[in-house]
Amino acid sequence: MTLAQIEIRADREADAAKFYRQAGITVDKLGEHIGARLGGVRLGGDLPAEQVEAIRLALAINKVVVFDDQHQVDDDSQYAFAELLGTPTEPHPTLTSLGTRLLTIDRAANTWHTDVTFVDRVPKASILRAVTLPEYGGATTWASTVAAYEQLPKPLRALTEELWATHSNLYDYAGRTDLADAGEGGKPAKYQEFTSTEYETVHPVVRVHPETGERSLLLGHFAKSFRGLSATEFHGLYQLLQARIIRLENTFRWNWRLGDVAIWDNRATQHYGIADFGDQERELHRITLAGDIPVDVNGSPSRVIQGDASHYSEIVDSPRLEFFAA
Repeated sequence: MTLAQIEIRADREADAAKFYRQAGITVDKLGEHIGARLGGVRLGGDLPAEQVEAIRLALAINKVVVFDDQHQVDDDSQYAFAELLGTPTEPHPTLTSLGTRLLTIDRAANTWHTDVTFVDRVPKASILRAVTLPEYGGATTWASTVAAYEQLPKPLRALTEELWATHSNLYDYAGRTDLADAGEGGKPAKYQEFTSTEYETVHPVVRVHPETGERSLLLGHFAKSFRGLSATEFHGLYQLLQARIIRLENTFRWNWRLGDVAIWDNRATQHYGIADFGDQERELHRITLAGDIPVDVNGSPSRVIQGDASHYSEIVDSPRLEFFAA
């Protein structure tokens, strides 16, 4: 990072702090690249407009924001709050058995991913609320795909900016504890539902964030090949880039407590639900917000190969936040 970039970032942080104060909220950073705790907010559908905008800004800057002691929030008020931040999607393109307005998550994905990248309209954000928690374990970890891109040496940046990846919901599910319930035909029943409709989309490996202008790496466990490269080349390069994304200094881990609500920017992060709680009950409710179609550094959009996701989500364009304007 150059001196000019450091000065710009410092000025922006000062401006953001002033905006937060005016909105009556507190923002405590929990990591250099990702994660913040927000206070002074009582979540619900009646949140003042200035606090909604402050949350939007804190999310854009910190990629993940968490709120504690939000015991007043139930499914209805979580949904009403989500509507203040954007347009909710259907709970999932294929997993219709897990909820109607929100997705009930009762296990942990146990792999690194960005949500629903097998469709063209990648969600912009998700809001997750703890409902039932185990006595131990079950934390969620997020990684900044923006920080990972910014840390790449120039030769790798040049390479990744030319790469396109095919994402699919048909992939190796063996490590997914959330899809591991027993079923017929030798495959878990939930996996059969997950893959009941095939989706395949080609995304740029480096996408430009519509609100911040930042560049990030768009990968995760739904990516299955790189256009123009062999399977062996894909696996080697994928592992190299994923290792960059999940470097510890680029991650933020949250140990859930009842009353906790977390929001993450799905366009700038990957996440990993940690399956370290045995057979204990763990239930979280997730509402996802509709996003746009990713574009690469030259403005070229993602392309659908198979599957129509129009029933799942609208395509919602998010204009550049004034805070990040040049």
